[in-house]
Amino acid sequence: MNEMTMTRPEPDAVDKKAEKQAYENNKLHKRLCRLVGQAIGDFNMIEDGDKVMVCLSGGKDSYALLDILMTLRERAPINFDIVAVNLDQKQPNFPADVLPAYLEKLGIPYHIENQDTYSIVKRLIPEGKTTCSLCSRLRRGILYRVADELGCTKIALGHHRDDILETFFLNMFFGAKIKGMPAKLVSDDGKHMVIRPLAYVKEADTERYAEVKQFPIIPCDLCGSQENLQRKQIKAMLRDWEKKHPGRVENIFSSLSTVVPSHLMDRAMFGFTDLKADGVANPAGDIAFDEEPCSTPATGTIPLQPL
Repeated sequence: MNEMTMTRPEPDAVDKKAEKQAYENNKLHKRLCRLVGQAIGDFNMIEDGDKVMVCLSGGKDSYALLDILMTLRERAPINFDIVAVNLDQKQPNFPADVLPAYLEKLGIPYHIENQDTYSIVKRLIPEGKTTCSLCSRLRRGILYRVADELGCTKIALGHHRDDILETFFLNMFFGAKIKGMPAKLVSDDGKHMVIRPLAYVKEADTERYAEVKQFPIIPCDLCGSQENLQRKQIKAMLRDWEKKHPGRVENIFSSLSTVVPSHLMDRAMFGFTDLKADGVANPAGDIAFDEEPCSTPATGTIPLQPL
């Protein structure tokens, strides 16, 4: 019988691989910091003297949000405080010790709010029905109250670019509305400012960052365990588009910040009924008969692919 010899990689090859991985990890961290910083600047999310409540669920996105905000706080030309808040909804098998241990290690202020919303949702929502709407309303009300109690001026949520796009299509397909998920929002009662600093960040980047940082991820046994959600179908659609037609999803996201009300049909948004030909030329040029975007893409955009 011939003896099999095992070849080990040369030390130089191992070092080069580790060096390359470290380079890629550092590049990812820089990209996240740049994109979060850009979103904060574009929407004036955080101001001098703010106390930012970072809502920490135990998922990859909220961990990434907290981590990047802590980095930016050290570099920012303004002063702001951070307090991490977790709402323990009393889901079965929830590891209540994980987040406190993680936050203690970070050395930042935190608060764990214990409220059994899980039982309420399970009691009121029939088996098999989507729990997201009721769960989010209960959670939102509790977090607003906690923000008041802690004296927080901003409430930071971990929604990223993909969440925003999915919400846009959900509203269009199932709500008959052109409506997304804003990067900055005043609550209905006018008392709270909600911000989404990850608005420009792709979910693929938060997934990779969670692996790099080895965040102690806590799975969700409520909304995260539902398989037949419309959001999951939208997510699959977007990922399929991104794979088959690179640039399409990026163009759609860019379109959310380049809205032309005169070319839609919302009479409350644009004064169609009072619109008259007054003989005054539009300084932007003749926009009434734009060419198809797929034939003359705007500068910096990618031609749209056929559906």
